[in-house]
Amino acid sequence: MSSIAPFKIAVPEDKLNRLKQKLALTDFPSEVLGAQPWSHGAPLSDVKRLALHWENDFDWRAVEIRLNELPQYTTNIDVQGFNTYDIHFIHQPSIVKTAIPLLFLHGWPGSIIEVTKILPELIKGGKDFPAFHVVAPSLIDFGFSSASNKKEFHSEQHAEAYHKLMLALGYTEYVVQGGDLGYGIARFLALSYGPEHVKAHHVNCVAPAQPTATEHPELHAKVQATPLTSSELAGLARSEEFSKEGNGYYKQQSTRPLTTGYFMQDSPVGLLAWIYEKLHDWSDNYFWTDDEILTWVSIYYFSRPGPAATSYIYYNNEHRDPGMFAAVQKYSVVPLGISRFPKDLILLPKLWNQTMGPVVFEKEHESGGHFAAWERPDAIVDDLRTMFGRAGGAFNVVKGHSGLLED
Repeated sequence: MSSIAPFKIAVPEDKLNRLKQKLALTDFPSEVLGAQPWSHGAPLSDVKRLALHWENDFDWRAVEIRLNELPQYTTNIDVQGFNTYDIHFIHQPSIVKTAIPLLFLHGWPGSIIEVTKILPELIKGGKDFPAFHVVAPSLIDFGFSSASNKKEFHSEQHAEAYHKLMLALGYTEYVVQGGDLGYGIARFLALSYGPEHVKAHHVNCVAPAQPTATEHPELHAKVQATPLTSSELAGLARSEEFSKEGNGYYKQQSTRPLTTGYFMQDSPVGLLAWIYEKLHDWSDNYFWTDDEILTWVSIYYFSRPGPAATSYIYYNNEHRDPGMFAAVQKYSVVPLGISRFPKDLILLPKLWNQTMGPVVFEKEHESGGHFAAWERPDAIVDDLRTMFGRAGGAFNVVKGHSGLLED
């Protein structure tokens, strides 16, 4: 591993000019008359408005300035049997010396942007609630990290890379937070590097296995005897709706990622519509400003590996044996915390979560969707503070780093 180097985002001017040229030359599709809004995808009027704003008014340089206020770095990490990868990451230590080292893992179609709302709050604390040292990498194939460029680069290879990143930063013991793709990577981290290094993990968008009489006899009996709550029934309905009407992107990206890659890489409006639909459909009445949408999409468009690369993790996860979702359902002794949001994509009965490990924290929120750290930063921050606080189930799991000032 080479030394850690400071990093600033600086998209070349010619890329900005080329983007504007492509936007100006866009051929838009027609729209089915009389169709229910959003039933066929992102509405044409919305995409035209966003494309026009992207071409003429959106200020990427202002976004760069804001992002570059965060302490960003790159370093080379070797992944066994693959390559050495240049990993981009935010590293914001707290002024509280006993702060808890926290690895934050983003998902798709997110990026390091997802940590930016919770980071200023997480580094605070020390008295009434714990403080955290925050590390947030751009996943390999995303943002400003390098491309994987090899087949079979699964979520466990991602886990290896970010574990080694934490070690390189001097964090031999740490905790993890993740949702979406970050959920799977967090689980692999717990399974592969816990409890020696990974001391606890907190996740959202959880996909546990159904307890069976063979593997979990006591839990299975409890599940059979416990009626589902109204929120659990609503969650199952939400999951079924997503599986039926919203899962097409996953099927495509996990089977033919190169095919979708052509429009992601070449057509900024195609990429915009692809991501904008998910931001709308997967959130809980969150009001996305045009600049927020274009910031999320621009990070993909200007990413170092290119937006097409972000699909390969889906293909690799589904073509391993067992698949990623099945693999991370294995029981881990690492303490587990779970936050549940009503408009997330996978919402299974809560008792099932106990098949994954000792659940030391669980909170069901009344609002929020798939992008929890962005839509409900208050909830994620409060949940982490509670889980790792003095009365929490994961208090002082990192010895000498309780997150609290010495009494």
